[in-house]
Amino acid sequence: MAELKKRNVIILGSGPAGLTAAIYAARANLKPLVFEGNQPGGQLTITTDVENYPGFPKGITGPELMDLFREQAQRFGAETVFQSVAKVNFSKKPFRVWVGDKEFQSDSIIIATGATAKMLGLESEKKLFGHGISACATCDGFFYKDKKVLVVGGGDTALEEALFLTKFASEVWIVHRRDEFRGSKIMRDRVEKHPKIQVYWNSVVQEFLGSTEGGLTGVIMKDTKTGETREEKCDGTFIAIGHKPNTAIFEGLIELDAQKYIVTNPENTQTSVAGVFACGDVQDHRYRQAVTAAGMGCTAAIDVERYLEK
Repeated sequence: MAELKKRNVIILGSGPAGLTAAIYAARANLKPLVFEGNQPGGQLTITTDVENYPGFPKGITGPELMDLFREQAQRFGAETVFQSVAKVNFSKKPFRVWVGDKEFQSDSIIIATGATAKMLGLESEKKLFGHGISACATCDGFFYKDKKVLVVGGGDTALEEALFLTKFASEVWIVHRRDEFRGSKIMRDRVEKHPKIQVYWNSVVQEFLGSTEGGLTGVIMKDTKTGETREEKCDGTFIAIGHKPNTAIFEGLIELDAQKYIVTNPENTQTSVAGVFACGDVQDHRYRQAVTAAGMGCTAAIDVERYLEK
C-alpha cells in the first residue's frame, strides 16, 4: 500500500455505509481506499442474526453479511485495509489522513465511522451481548415473541424501544435509575398508558445472568435508594441509554451537531467541507439500520463521483 500516492477517494469505516460506498465508488472506477477502523464490519459484527436485510429470507449472521459486502467491494477493485485513521486534515486539498505516521492524500473523503451504542460496562454484559442482550429493538425485537424483556434507560430512546417491543413481547419492563422519565411528555404518556409496559423505578442492573449457550435468564438489580439487590427473571434485555457517534477526530474540522453527529447538506451527503461526505450512523441518529446505512453509502459514492467530475 503506497501511502503518498494521491487517491480519488478514501473511505473511513467499513460497516454497511462504508462498504456500500466502496462498492459504488469501485464500480465507478475511482479505486477507493477503505480504512476499516477498530471494528471492521461495523456494529453488525456484534449482531448474531440479521433477519431484516433484504435478499436474505432465511436470515444471515452479521459477520457473514459484512464479509459479503467486503468481498463485493474488493471484486470491483476497492482496497480495504484493517487499520484505523488517527488524524485528518481537511483544511486544504488534497485532503490528508494519517495511519500512525503514514500519510495518505485524497481528492475526496467519505466518512462512515458509525456510532457506538453506550453500554453499562459490565463483564456479564459483554459476555451475553448477542445472546439475550441487544442495543436495537428494531433489529432484534422479533426474537422475543411472547417473552418478558427489559429495557434499560429513561430517555426517549428507551421509551421508543419499549413501545416497539410491545408488538412482540408479552411483558416489557423499563429499568430506570430515577423515579421519573427524562423522555418527552408525549412518549411518557404513551408508555404510562400502555397495558404491556411496567417500570422498575429507582433501579439499576448490576449483573446479567445466563450463559452464551443458554442465553440470558435474568438480571440482578439494585435499588438506588435502599441499596437492596434482587434477582428478576427475563428472556431479553435491551440497553437503550443512547449512542455515541465516532467523530472525535473530526471535531473542529467539520460541522457537528450538539450530540456530535456530523451535519450534512439536506440535499446530499456533503459535510460543511466541500469534498468531504458522510453517511450511515455517524450522521443518522434517527433510523440506525443496516439497510438505511447502505442506501446512504450508495448516495455518498454517487455524490463523490459527481463532485470529482466537476
